[in-house]
Amino acid sequence: MASDSYIFQGFNQLVLHKFMVKVSLVTTVFNRDKYISAAIESVLSQQHRDFEYIIWDDGSTDNSLEIANFYAQQDSRIKVISANHEGRGIALSKACQHLTGKYFGLVDSDDLLSVDCLAETVNFLNLNTHVDLVYTNYVVVDADSQFKGYGTNSDVVYSPEKLLTEFMVFHFRLMKTSIFEKVGGFDPTFNYCQDYDLCLKISEVGEIQHLKKPLYYYRQHSGSISFDKRLEQLLFSKRAIEDALKRRNMDAAFELEFQIFARCTLYRKSVDRGQ
Repeated sequence: MASDSYIFQGFNQLVLHKFMVKVSLVTTVFNRDKYISAAIESVLSQQHRDFEYIIWDDGSTDNSLEIANFYAQQDSRIKVISANHEGRGIALSKACQHLTGKYFGLVDSDDLLSVDCLAETVNFLNLNTHVDLVYTNYVVVDADSQFKGYGTNSDVVYSPEKLLTEFMVFHFRLMKTSIFEKVGGFDPTFNYCQDYDLCLKISEVGEIQHLKKPLYYYRQHSGSISFDKRLEQLLFSKRAIEDALKRRNMDAAFELEFQIFARCTLYRKSVDRGQ
């Protein structure tokens, strides 16, 4: 006769199996051989084990592809796809054509996941079935993975309206693959701010909620987009907002005041601007 502890252990395994959900994670990489190993290892260390990890190499000229292939040979959950360099927008769009999981998340090639990132976010979506996307808090680290502080984007309280001027739906995000596909996925014509454009679209048709736990490590370094391409990044964020205003039929009532290196502000045309 089986002992109580054995029966209890078997029950736990059945419950775990019942709630184990396949997750699709995607990383696009272009010349990030200094950081890609750490990103991959943070994915492989996840407590939630049922995932596929799609790494799309966007024509790297350093050792990024070789590093990704090395890990793929060690773990069958990793799928590496090598392509010509076409830019992040196209790379993201093409990589996400290979999703097979119920949930989808994005990991930047120079960032890291906490070991419980997937376990926490998958559990949240499993328990809150009306939610389409959950986002977490994040930690800022430097080039050497040293702590710099806690990210402040997620301090802003989310609403679909507030998202028009504040990008609080930052890393990490886990969403239903079905909602991702419903809104058309990533727009390949966006060179930057693809995730902001995506979140705006999801906020218009789905439920977004905040899990207030720091589960993602966002790396700031001299080669990151935030330092090198700030102007172009801001211009694409402006486009994402303008597109959202049109979809929401708000473009006739509001105009966007856009200042470089400052936040965007929406004004109601007839009231605030005297028009």
